[in-house]
Amino acid sequence: MISSCSAAFLPFNSRRVYVLPRFLGAGRGNCCWAKNGSRHILERASEQVRSGASGYSNHPAGDKGLRKSSGGILWRNTSKDKKGEDESYLPLGIDLGTTYTCLGIYKNEWVDIIPNEEGSRKTPSWIAFRDTERVIGDAARDQAPMNATNTVYDLKRILGRRFSDPSLQGYTYLWPFRVSPGPREQPIITVRYHGEERHFAAEEISAMLLAKLKEIAESFLQHPVTECVVTVPANFTLSQRQATANAGLSAGLNVLRVVNEPTAAALAYFLHKESVTREYKYEERKVLIYDLGGGTLSVAVIFFNEGVLEVRAMDGDSHLGGVDFDRRLVSHFANEFKKKHNIDITKNLRALRKLEIACERVKRSLSMSARTTIDIDALCDGIDFYCAITRVEFEDLNNDLFERCLVPVHKCLKQANLTPHSVTDIVLVGGSTRIPRVQQLLQELFGGKELSKNVNADEAVAFGAAIYAAILRNTESSLRDILPLEVAANSIGIETCGGLMTAVVEKGCPIPTKKQVEFTTYPNYQTTVLLNMYEGEEPRAADNSLIAVYELMNLPPAPPDGLKVVVIVEIDCSEHVQVHAELPTGQSLECLVRSPTTPLYPPSMAHL
Repeated sequence: MISSCSAAFLPFNSRRVYVLPRFLGAGRGNCCWAKNGSRHILERASEQVRSGASGYSNHPAGDKGLRKSSGGILWRNTSKDKKGEDESYLPLGIDLGTTYTCLGIYKNEWVDIIPNEEGSRKTPSWIAFRDTERVIGDAARDQAPMNATNTVYDLKRILGRRFSDPSLQGYTYLWPFRVSPGPREQPIITVRYHGEERHFAAEEISAMLLAKLKEIAESFLQHPVTECVVTVPANFTLSQRQATANAGLSAGLNVLRVVNEPTAAALAYFLHKESVTREYKYEERKVLIYDLGGGTLSVAVIFFNEGVLEVRAMDGDSHLGGVDFDRRLVSHFANEFKKKHNIDITKNLRALRKLEIACERVKRSLSMSARTTIDIDALCDGIDFYCAITRVEFEDLNNDLFERCLVPVHKCLKQANLTPHSVTDIVLVGGSTRIPRVQQLLQELFGGKELSKNVNADEAVAFGAAIYAAILRNTESSLRDILPLEVAANSIGIETCGGLMTAVVEKGCPIPTKKQVEFTTYPNYQTTVLLNMYEGEEPRAADNSLIAVYELMNLPPAPPDGLKVVVIVEIDCSEHVQVHAELPTGQSLECLVRSPTTPLYPPSMAHL
């Protein structure tokens, strides 16, 4: 609570929105980015450039690459410098998935998806530790049955969370590797590596995966790769986004921006449609992106109009994806094996891993066939296992999960003030959207409207991330009139009297943005107050995610009715949050961070 001992802040008046400066410097250019009649888009576009158009590094163009013409049109300077023409400076687009990771790079007006050493266009997000080596990708997943306790996966469900997070606790008993609390409740993964017990943060292991992907890309492209755009689920918290960026930095990659997966998918869809129908970019479209991947569900409503992609609503479920459907199958077949042979294979890590691999194949088979079988040689104690299952049985096993699949859709439609009938395009992204029941539910909700499968469900996010990276680097004239505009993924607020959450920036607010709220101190005569800042939608502050604790210092003597304090929150395009406070007179107050915005990293990552 905003307090010093028993002190507290009380809301004084309603929130006020402050529009950021509009820029612009003089410059010459020849490309239209956004036309008249959309003033807020111009303001947000200008701030994207002011904030560097790159959340984790300084954008080389600054605001020298843009100008406003006398007609009120926003232009980008498309003249290329030597660096822009050199492929070695092209950034990667990385879809860092729960189960698979995919790489793309934009060149020659299209995206190349980069294959790994095995020739596959996606790499399992698995890392295995052995006595003599560390293996990543397909090799790590293939050896998992023999080395279960030292094979790490599902990192996306650990990254940026505290160990006490209830959602994390719900998974720890499912993983064969050990996760325990570290400094400041950071989850620490314990494995045996090079003959000794080693402890790693999820960020460190994610960095190992990203470093391997960097190596794959450099081998394919035959030149160094130093920059990237990384995607995350729509409802990832600030802590999870920062942890993702930290992993990239530790892997030797300059993370230009952490981008929402639906936004990246929308860019892929837009580019595909525009390549088929050149007039598509000039049509107004209301597009729903539905991204159901291996571990998360992300949904967004995005308006397309004359090259501007404006996110109007975002929501998701970080605990719903293909692996959750797989686990229902694992539980089902484990029970069937126990009925037949009176053996509980859940106690046998090697047998359980063999069953998990087989269940993923069963799920995929049921997307194409109404009936399939599972057939595993020597599953446990030398006993072969054979069992049949139908698609109807699979749907019954996952009925509650399928019901959850539509919850973020309804939230997005409500947030965007749309009806299902008013949505013009429904775009399916993510491998789990191939499940027939998921498609059936969406078609029923949208009145039988055709579902778009024009983009590759497995590659669309990486495809769009590569486009986004090229837009940030301004290397391709073909992308000159595409402008993606984002919204805040979650509400940002302050704990006030009674432990309530008072939102300063609400979920769905267009970003970049700058907002303020005025409070009054209670009781009087305090010289310092603590400002607890949270992220989330729960009315009780403690039920949300703590971002940081700020201490306001050296407050002047308060009048009898309390001291009024203005708290100002700024969010840039990458959802970086800056907080400062001042008196109503404009006098700044000293503001110290008493708690970091992300969990404390181990010494090996302290430089981040």
